[in-house]
Amino acid sequence: MYIHQLKNWPNFTWDSDDVSSLLGAVRHQQGKILGQMQALGFGQLEENMLVALTMDALKTSEIEGEFLHPDQVRSSIARRLGIEIAGAIKAERDVEGVVEMLLDATQNYNKLLTEERLFDWHAALFPTGRSGMHKIITGAWRDGTMQVTSGAMGKEIIHFEAPNAEKLPTEMKLFLDWVQDENKLDKVLKAALAHLWFVTIHPFDDGNGRIARAITDMFLAQADESPQRFYSMSAQIQIERNTYYSLLESTQKGDLDCTEWMVWFLNCLLRSMKQTDETIAKSRTRTKFWEVNKTTVFNARQQKIVQLLLDDFFGNLNVSKYAKISKISTDTALRDLQDLVKKEVLEQLGLGRSTHYKIK
Repeated sequence: MYIHQLKNWPNFTWDSDDVSSLLGAVRHQQGKILGQMQALGFGQLEENMLVALTMDALKTSEIEGEFLHPDQVRSSIARRLGIEIAGAIKAERDVEGVVEMLLDATQNYNKLLTEERLFDWHAALFPTGRSGMHKIITGAWRDGTMQVTSGAMGKEIIHFEAPNAEKLPTEMKLFLDWVQDENKLDKVLKAALAHLWFVTIHPFDDGNGRIARAITDMFLAQADESPQRFYSMSAQIQIERNTYYSLLESTQKGDLDCTEWMVWFLNCLLRSMKQTDETIAKSRTRTKFWEVNKTTVFNARQQKIVQLLLDDFFGNLNVSKYAKISKISTDTALRDLQDLVKKEVLEQLGLGRSTHYKIK
């Protein structure tokens, strides 16, 4: 029996002693982040927000096994928020849909969550009306059974079965009425509970996880009382993906005491918030770099490589890596790198085959 089949559904309970101390820690970290952001310049503020939103869009899709183009996501978000960035590119429709949903959830965080708004999000996620090779119902509740399974075809393991389709109008009205009317519960706890509740109903043919995380982001923006996002819950969920799915399954097969889920959610949120310190440090490095090099002339390949080095470049940069990333010959790569060394943008380290380059 699943929790949505229990007599008292959806009267969730949790141990307030276990939850309240963690909630206090989250609120403390939240205040620290907002204080740090107020001390940044406008450019750094925009950059940090762009990083957090880009990570959110990328990782909420990656959790579901879908990998979006990072530059397309960044460009789409920047364009919609009016942020000027170098090397902006056109985004595909699937990227635009995820970004559209995410920004509506966070930038319009006080807007009423309605059935129509959820339908709009769902339609944005699936602009072709298909999920992979399968045609799905978009912008409406599903009309069939919904099981979460794993394993090879014919040997599937059923992890969870959602409420029957005929119950969805009633279930979603109950959920949306609670979203609108519940004003006493702390918004962070409301985010945790709404996430669990929505994925338990699983009202769409596909995209339920991404929409649940968008709802979470909406309530976290309400908790921050700001549309500006500086941490990514989805990025942390992706890191803890196995635990995330395991806890959802065990909670949906248990009783209506969701203490374990609430405790994990708050700890996961804390860990996502603590990544912000590293993000701020990287942002300051980037800002300082571009201030120093504001008159330096880069070609498109050099600009892309420099941006990668300022973000999260894995390992050492050498001629062969530069050539592979830029899709050019090693001779052209070497000329580009030597030009950057001459301009004192990069410094050359090592000799022979161990020669590599880093930001000066």
